[in-house]
Amino acid sequence: MIAIGSDHGGYRLKEEIKKYLDEKNIEYKDLGCFDEERVDYPNIAEEVAKEVQTEKCDKGILICRSGIGMSIVANKFKGIRCALCHDEFTAKYARMHNDSNILAMGADDLTVNDAICILRMWLATEFEGGRHQERINLINEIENKNMK
Repeated sequence: MIAIGSDHGGYRLKEEIKKYLDEKNIEYKDLGCFDEERVDYPNIAEEVAKEVQTEKCDKGILICRSGIGMSIVANKFKGIRCALCHDEFTAKYARMHNDSNILAMGADDLTVNDAICILRMWLATEFEGGRHQERINLINEIENKNMK
């Protein structure tokens, strides 16, 4: 199950991503927004991050105009490794080396086709483990020290 959310700037791209997920029979939970009326992106990012953090959803997708604000908010949650990806290369390595559990994208920076290619790569790539798991363990230690 994937939690998906956007602000008003990412709404149209989110709707296109949902069509792709439907075509591929990938279950998702849409946490908003539900139209192009102005909303505050931190609230949407919080909802998606909580769904992933509490393991109600396996992964998350966040979309705003740049992807930056959404990724900042999501990474405030312990256990969340939200990666802002701009292309298939960053999507691949976000999963393969960093075990990213939330994908952030910028709607103003991507075509629908580009966003779907990024998503497809991110979903298809498995975490490599090994030395990368050691680094995830270090990230977890840092979180435990610094996130109350």
